[in-house]
Amino acid sequence: MSGGTAVRAERRLAVPGALAAAPLRRFLLAHALPGAERHTDGVHTRTFPTAAGPVVADVDLGTAQRCEQVVVRLAVPEGVGGDAADELVEEVAGRVRRWLDLDGPHEAAEAALAADPRLAGLVAARPGLRVPRAVAGAETAVCTVLGQQVSLAAARTFAGRLIAAWGAPVGAGLAAFPTPAALAAAGPDAIRAASGVTGARARTVHALAAALADGLDLDAAAGDARAAAEAHAALLALPGIGPWTADYVALRVFGDSDAFLAGDLVLRRALGGVGAKEALALAERWRPWRGYALLHLWTAEVFADAPEPGR
Repeated sequence: MSGGTAVRAERRLAVPGALAAAPLRRFLLAHALPGAERHTDGVHTRTFPTAAGPVVADVDLGTAQRCEQVVVRLAVPEGVGGDAADELVEEVAGRVRRWLDLDGPHEAAEAALAADPRLAGLVAARPGLRVPRAVAGAETAVCTVLGQQVSLAAARTFAGRLIAAWGAPVGAGLAAFPTPAALAAAGPDAIRAASGVTGARARTVHALAAALADGLDLDAAAGDARAAAEAHAALLALPGIGPWTADYVALRVFGDSDAFLAGDLVLRRALGGVGAKEALALAERWRPWRGYALLHLWTAEVFADAPEPGR
């Protein structure tokens, strides 16, 4: 690759074991951030942070129920060539692999969960179900705070307003999610006015953004149990962040396959309307794969029979 003109690059990512693509497409569409993501006919287009700055990439999951490869396509920015261009493409491909949990321990999780009568049917119905992780820890954490005690649709609306206010245009009509520094500099009053969240929620978003801008690195905690525990504690120390938010970040950002949101309303509904304590007790036998159990239950409750996106 050479600099001076934009070059269209493509990477085909092999999937160890088939990927349950249909529920994943529905999950991605349901969580797509207005202004930063879109989904059409099995292709999810979104912004990705890279060392060279944010870029837009298409992630093609196809339209079948299952797939054995994911195709990533992106335009290498003008002026990025040679080894730098190759590194950029590989960085995006690596982010996609982690985001879609392509290399996660789903086979071990399925083998264990299939032995449980409550989950056996769900695992059999959707083999290859992954736990969607995070493209960027800061983005996921802020969006999780926006989603506290509101619907997913409302959280996406709030996030879209933040993107419109402070997101940097990248290309293809999309913008990057605001940086922690931008949100920290904006202040809670501006965050409240732009997004429409409550004053308390705006203060929590601002406190989180300030901590992230000051060095709290959530992505660095991925795969590092000690760093993840420290980051989890740091999140809980922030005003307005409780166990649901910190545990959701553990699941999606830290990649904790045993993270479990016992108080989650959708989960409790999927378990027959139980309380948080009963959900926690039921989940003990699913260790150390409670995160995968959670995704099977969420999927069966919300994403299994939703209309196909963009079809």
